[in-house]
Amino acid sequence: MTAVTPDIAGQATLPPSVSRPVAVNELPWRATPFAGIEQKVLLRDEDRGLITALIRMAPGARLPLHEHVDIEQTYVLDGSLADDEGNEITAGDFIWRPAGHRHVAWSPKGALMIGIFLQPNRFLEPAE
Repeated sequence: MTAVTPDIAGQATLPPSVSRPVAVNELPWRATPFAGIEQKVLLRDEDRGLITALIRMAPGARLPLHEHVDIEQTYVLDGSLADDEGNEITAGDFIWRPAGHRHVAWSPKGALMIGIFLQPNRFLEPAE
């Protein structure tokens, strides 16, 4: 099985058809290449490129120009996420972006979000 929750011991010994409960509070926050942005990877499938993550952005943190290779879905739990199209998605709201969509995103006030990526983003600008 290629789908895993990183940072959980003993996954390799589980039968392939059993559920995988995740104690999210016990997972560590991991830095990303982008200043002020951390994540807890809830599910990752290396073969497919699928990633589901809890993402935390500090106030003013910015994701540089990137392209979504496949559909991306984001549900904002707290704070807000803004983009260069004029959207500001706030707590309790959801946004999804189609394959091929390009944008810059930032968090004016900080944010906590769940992101579901069917394929990893393609970054067109380097991390700052």
